[in-house]
Amino acid sequence: MKGTEEEKKRFGALLFDAGTMSRYIPEASMECWRNCVRTRTVLPENVADDIADGMKRWALENGATHYTHWFQPLTGETAEKHEGFLVPDGEGGCRMEFSRRELVRGEPDASSFPSGGLRSTFEARGYSAWDPTSFAFIKDGVLCIPTVFLAYSGEVLDKKTPLLRSQEALNTQALRVLRLLGDAGSESIRVNVGAEQEYFLIPKALYEKREDLKLCGRTLIGADAPKKQELEDHYFGAIKPEVIAFMHDVNEALWELGICAKTEHNEVAPAQYEMAPFFTDANTANDQNQLTMEVMRRTADRHGMVCLFNEKPFAGINGSGKHVNWSVATDQGENLFSPGSTPAENTRFLLFLAAFLKGVDEYPELLRCSCAYAGNDQRLGGQEAPPAVISVFVGTELENVIDAIIRETPYVGREADPLLAGKDVLLSLSRDNTDRNRTSPVAFTGNKFEFRMPGASQSIATPVTYLNTILAGELKEIADELEQSAAPKEAVKPLTRRLLKDHRRILFSGNGYDPSWPAEAEKRGLRNLRTTAETIPEYASEKNVRLLTENGIYSLREIASRNEIHQEKYCGIRIIEARTMLMMIRRRILGAVSANLAAVDRSFTFEKRIAEDTGARGNRLFNAADALEKVLARAEALEGEEKLAVCSGELLERMAECRKICDELEKTLDARFWPYPTYTELLFSI
Repeated sequence: MKGTEEEKKRFGALLFDAGTMSRYIPEASMECWRNCVRTRTVLPENVADDIADGMKRWALENGATHYTHWFQPLTGETAEKHEGFLVPDGEGGCRMEFSRRELVRGEPDASSFPSGGLRSTFEARGYSAWDPTSFAFIKDGVLCIPTVFLAYSGEVLDKKTPLLRSQEALNTQALRVLRLLGDAGSESIRVNVGAEQEYFLIPKALYEKREDLKLCGRTLIGADAPKKQELEDHYFGAIKPEVIAFMHDVNEALWELGICAKTEHNEVAPAQYEMAPFFTDANTANDQNQLTMEVMRRTADRHGMVCLFNEKPFAGINGSGKHVNWSVATDQGENLFSPGSTPAENTRFLLFLAAFLKGVDEYPELLRCSCAYAGNDQRLGGQEAPPAVISVFVGTELENVIDAIIRETPYVGREADPLLAGKDVLLSLSRDNTDRNRTSPVAFTGNKFEFRMPGASQSIATPVTYLNTILAGELKEIADELEQSAAPKEAVKPLTRRLLKDHRRILFSGNGYDPSWPAEAEKRGLRNLRTTAETIPEYASEKNVRLLTENGIYSLREIASRNEIHQEKYCGIRIIEARTMLMMIRRRILGAVSANLAAVDRSFTFEKRIAEDTGARGNRLFNAADALEKVLARAEALEGEEKLAVCSGELLERMAECRKICDELEKTLDARFWPYPTYTELLFSI
């Protein structure tokens, strides 16, 4: 879009937002809907009737022929079953039908989605229920109605419902604390989220030639390209025309859906890019991020490219994350994590900060669980992502404020000093109060926290759910304590000081990549859960179960089901990767070795030596593949924790052994015989 008035009208053209709703729905019903959303109460049936009628008329006017309940099952993707508006009228004709009944509830097959034992195969019934706090939209001529997804028994089978529950829990507890601090005007709390999305773009023609990319989303073999990211010339570099064209079309599609793409740029690795949206409420941000990934995939396909969201599609270069920027504000627009100009005197900010630091210190395993899965294991702890040790970075000034509070000494802040860039600089720039620490898993960035551990492919619903719940749990304890005090306002400062002192250990401003940090973290009592296999058992720990159940996020059965799904998905991914690697080795790579050997003229000394080396590596690869197959067969026959142990241990070790030999062969085989596009081709062809 170039910014003309006509083009600006296209923004949100396919989104049934409040402005559009007001043109199709009577004002009295609109006001009732607003009140119900604000107070979190059930819509009256007559209002739902009006909304359904208005939504249908709008959808038909915009070319929709079908509608669907758009939900987010525990696969981490989205799901939809299309229903036609057109139905027979019983008189040989037809009519367009969509009523409150179709709007409010649908019945997808619950047994065909991950349920972790909540539904048996023969127990098929599940319900999708309209979420009136999310706006409907049109995609591919289909009216998409955001919904939650529940089993027939009422148990939760999606990622949206826990997110909504966590927002309600945080709203309740934050308002309790604000009332005790003297805030009588705030009526609700809003969680604001912005999810930075990293991704790779590669040529579709090359992607189609690699089974590992098609089946696993990442390369299981691949020798380093001669050039990687050593020259640091890709980051923020000039964007190539082909990529600009892709980004333009992505923006066009997102803007029609009412999604504001704020920034776009080259990322660190070759062929890697990033898109960041405007902040919005957590529920909307979650919906929008799922839509954004779908739009990017489809747009890339139309441009002859493939958009990769896997956390580590290429070894040896930066992987892709999804940094979740998270803040909490009142309905009056006051950011509860804004320190103001004098943070040392900002009682409310310091109390909410102390509550969050306490929560991160007490529930680091839960945050780690929210980002623990097979793809992210390749990324976390590398030189492009935070380490697996959970810590919080708040910056030098804020850390000094905290230390002054703990010591009970006055804090003397520094004046804002200018950045001096020479006499010809036209603008005076003041230095930020704090630097940024890209190695911190949880970093304070001025008025929000950036949770940097989530991976590029995952839904942000679970990380945000746990951030919300952790803060809600801590605020509940604070409110309980203050309510027992005869003078709650006077009790705030000593309480804040105690919390900061007790949880000072979670603060770390140094280099998270430094080899000394894990040892220092261990001294502090901070855990280092390096892999998904180490992390999964922590999910169902007593303290995590208590936090999630007491705040109404999950039932005990829902926690158990998610634990089982988490484990099954990890093992399933590893088994698919092992099968794919074996297929690539046996059907293509060993054949390439044989073809290369057959073409060698052994009358030349150098070719004789090449043949000997190639033959030796081919034999090693044949034997390594056999060993991998045996471990794979054992893993497939196991269940539970035994299966997890083999998939995360011996299976990965055997795959690494096979990869090492394959990569050696790629470097030495005649290029005519190597069967797969190389890293040089994949990363530098656009």
